[in-house]
Amino acid sequence: MNVADLKINNLVEYKNQIYNITEIFQDNEKDYFVKIENDIHSFSVPAASIKPIHITEEWLEKFGFSRTYSSEQRIRYERPEAFIKYDIDLSSRKIVEGLKIYGNSIRCKYIHEFQNIFSCLFGKEPATMSYRLVGTES
Repeated sequence: MNVADLKINNLVEYKNQIYNITEIFQDNEKDYFVKIENDIHSFSVPAASIKPIHITEEWLEKFGFSRTYSSEQRIRYERPEAFIKYDIDLSSRKIVEGLKIYGNSIRCKYIHEFQNIFSCLFGKEPATMSYRLVGTES
């Protein structure tokens, strides 16, 4: 993962568990580290050792999206804000897959990307219905 894409409160995966980033820092050798925590653990690891979490239908629902359309080619999820949608392209080409904001397509396939976009738009983190920070669900 590119450390420049990370923010405090991003959800990431480390050793098959989900963690929340609580700090990003450099050591004396200028290597980047992140402090991560979940309901059980809290520690610092090299930023290069964490992985992004793929957006899945389950994660979309946890972030307040509801399935509004389904066909053989596409599944659409929408949030209560009418201008935010997420399309899952079921074709092999994946042309229409991603976040749609005011009709504009934004390539967004990881949870931390969605969190960052939402934070920039609304000035706050997206509320989740519930997620466990112990095991990966992707």
